[in-house]
Amino acid sequence: MTTDPRFDAAAMRAFATDLFAAAGIARGKAAVMAEILVEADLLGHVTHGLALVPKYLDDVPGGILARDGEPEVISDRGACVAWNGHGLPGAWLVTRALDLAFERVAQHGTVSIAIAESHHIGALAVYPLRAAERGLLAILHSSAPGNGSVAPFGARTGVLAPDPVAAAWPTGGDPVVLDISASITTANLSARMAKEGAQFEHEWLLDAEGNPSRDPAVLGQGGTILPTGGLHHGQKGYAQALLTEALTQGLSGRGRREGAAGMRAALFLQVIDPAAFAGLDAFQAQTGHTAAACRAASPRPGWPAVRLPGEKGLGLRRAALAGGVPLAERITAPLAELAAKHGLSMPQPMS
Repeated sequence: MTTDPRFDAAAMRAFATDLFAAAGIARGKAAVMAEILVEADLLGHVTHGLALVPKYLDDVPGGILARDGEPEVISDRGACVAWNGHGLPGAWLVTRALDLAFERVAQHGTVSIAIAESHHIGALAVYPLRAAERGLLAILHSSAPGNGSVAPFGARTGVLAPDPVAAAWPTGGDPVVLDISASITTANLSARMAKEGAQFEHEWLLDAEGNPSRDPAVLGQGGTILPTGGLHHGQKGYAQALLTEALTQGLSGRGRREGAAGMRAALFLQVIDPAAFAGLDAFQAQTGHTAAACRAASPRPGWPAVRLPGEKGLGLRRAALAGGVPLAERITAPLAELAAKHGLSMPQPMS
């Protein structure tokens, strides 16, 4: 149980909105950014919640994160859409893409949207969850064309990004919500651990010479992150990364070939309506049955009961909505400094 101070979620959303707006981001977009980041913290994705605010604001003055505007429509065939986001806030772009998919999916059964030149979108899991709560299945891929921190399997040179994918679908009870990376760990976590002088429990990295390492500091010395599967089965993560980069960068038409600055990303969102197939009831009968079978599976000796992907996060969200969002000092201290810089007051912890 965390002992970090807890903050009211609504108060932190309002504060983050004011902070982004004070930096010049259009208030409507600022509000969506704040909502998505706080939602990530509610779900326990603390590296991709309000901790990202300072990094986002660093990208504003140079225009890497655009303050306002609309995405450029590259192609629109109803069920298939491509945009260039021109650095607009990723949270706003994906939320808008979801809204468009929700409008069209009843007609088309499935809607796919590829987005080039988005800014960073935070925790991917937040977005498909919104679809699952509507009785839909959603899949979201993200890649960072300017990031080459992950080595292809068998190599020691970084080429790819962690390339995460998230998905969520209804089961009749709590939805399944997965958020996985094509790399065995993330750049954000590695940077935090390097700053703290910590090491990974296993050899998840390669140093500049290609030797296995547990020390995240090697990433600042020419090292790389291993793909999911690690030293012996990294072909799995390597293949997943290639698929994600094909869907995000290939279908949007811009990516690693052109390069990208700062925290810009390429995205691919697909929303599927089970009603267009065998029907939502049939879908949930199957997914609910499998979910129940997984929960009922006998755990390994000494292990707790089996849970589904996303189950822990949904429980954390319920607790945080009732009792406040836990935020560590490493997150709140930079926010307090930014608040002072912009003449704002940061919310106080709940008593």
